[in-house]
Amino acid sequence: MSGQRAVMRRRQNAFRWAVVTVALLFFGAPLFGMLEFTTRDASGHRTAATWSQLADLGTISQRYPDLSAGLVASLWLAVLTVVMMLVLLVPTMTWVRLRLPGLSRTVEFLCLLPLTVPAIVLVVGLTPVYAWVTYLLNGSAVWLCFAYVVLVLPYAYRALDAGLRAIDVRTLSEAARSLGAGWGTVMARVILPNLRTAVLSAAFLTVALTLGEFTIANLFSRTNLQVAMYLLGKSDAQISVAVGLAALLFAIAILFAMSFVGGQRDTVSPLSRLRRHRQEPT
Repeated sequence: MSGQRAVMRRRQNAFRWAVVTVALLFFGAPLFGMLEFTTRDASGHRTAATWSQLADLGTISQRYPDLSAGLVASLWLAVLTVVMMLVLLVPTMTWVRLRLPGLSRTVEFLCLLPLTVPAIVLVVGLTPVYAWVTYLLNGSAVWLCFAYVVLVLPYAYRALDAGLRAIDVRTLSEAARSLGAGWGTVMARVILPNLRTAVLSAAFLTVALTLGEFTIANLFSRTNLQVAMYLLGKSDAQISVAVGLAALLFAIAILFAMSFVGGQRDTVSPLSRLRRHRQEPT
């Protein structure tokens, strides 16, 4: 019996390593190809000129102003979209779970609806809205955050819903209210600390989608990072591919950073902190 278990364990380990190897080849081969393409000159020799040029922000701003503007616009879009998504979803989902549980299916349907709407259809529907946005504000690419919030709703909703299902929101909120906390304090000091991992997951998905979005920005004639890379690829393919590789590595770095931050545990519960705060002399 022990011999059969050892054989089974070896087969399982071999299968795991085979799956990991295939996955690494599948995801790593294109990245290696991008790196190899950006480190060769016209004569086929190895060179780091492309990456040295990319690291010089002053040169990039002067020679490729669209790329610099697109990068700044995408960073602002990521920040604004994350903030708007959290402000919209976290209080709404918490309130529905506490006070209006009968509307949970309706909210879920509305949040998942963008999955069924193609980007071109979404652009057609939002064109009159953005005509007013351009008239009242300006034609900056940062105002694409309104459209991007709609795009990220399905993914952010699933991440936050999993976090809310993992905690007893009603018990936590009632206990905090019994200690004299207002709803703002309940959200900031009780609900959000328990949703830290879910909030980080939703934020990462939002950042990844925002940095990688091309269709809506291109159809609205706005320049974000992906549109700038597409335009740059017509004149300097190596810089365009290098920027794409750097963006992918940046997204991977964010994933690992958020996984480490989300994995940290606080030894003091939110209600204990709130009780201690209420007992402190003013």
